[in-house]
Amino acid sequence: MSIPNINLYTAQTPNGIKVSILLEELGLPYKVHNIDISCNTQKEQWFLDINPNGRIPAMTDTLNDGKTLRLFESGSIMQYLVERYDSHHKVSYPAGTWEHYEVNSWLFFMNAGVGPMQGQANHFGRLAPEQIQYAIDRYINETRRLYGVLDKQLAASTSGYLVGNKCTIADIAHWGWVAYAGWSGIDIDEFPNLREWEKRMLVRPGVEKGRHIPEPHTVKERLKNPKLLQEHAAKSREWVQASMREEAEKLKNQRQLANSEEITRAL
Repeated sequence: MSIPNINLYTAQTPNGIKVSILLEELGLPYKVHNIDISCNTQKEQWFLDINPNGRIPAMTDTLNDGKTLRLFESGSIMQYLVERYDSHHKVSYPAGTWEHYEVNSWLFFMNAGVGPMQGQANHFGRLAPEQIQYAIDRYINETRRLYGVLDKQLAASTSGYLVGNKCTIADIAHWGWVAYAGWSGIDIDEFPNLREWEKRMLVRPGVEKGRHIPEPHTVKERLKNPKLLQEHAAKSREWVQASMREEAEKLKNQRQLANSEEITRAL
């Protein structure tokens, strides 16, 4: 196996902890860079050179030919890590097996379904400047529907995990989001199989260690303390709205510059 030269650029979010949990599960060495998304560090040019989309997590590693590889999008990073470093299939299955393809299906289910829908539930329920009930209901109910799909899959599982007889990247990808169910306005007790799976995942040493990178994972504690919860929501709402205004102004200036250049060319 190649010697890893992994640099992980991340933050304490459901997407960010996916990769640190996987790295811990695989027992790989890595260097952590805590990205302060509230200060838009992820929009700085040095970060955009790693991830042009300006989002965490992102990662670099060194290929066998010595070239630096950049990776972005959590699903892509997770697939890379198991393809290159999980030769003993601790949290994956051999390529070509039905389990391998099934894991990929659930990984994309997460990245195209649970993450985006629950992310919008978080935004409209906690971070939007005004309460739009239609949007809140729309995204909470869609997330509940997706949780129901996961709950049904786990009910039929003999191992207690999503695919086959062990924990895989399909489980790791989902755990951070399911742990945020209460923050998103979802009662996890509606989904007993998913609730027990969340607890089962948490006792894994890799999950316990990886979830606290780069900062302590405290969503459960916040949910038990209404005052702390409101303070966190208000602080998050403030920087999210400021970031959106800044991005809108940037795009406006870019359009104005493009229009000005077009007029100049036409003269």
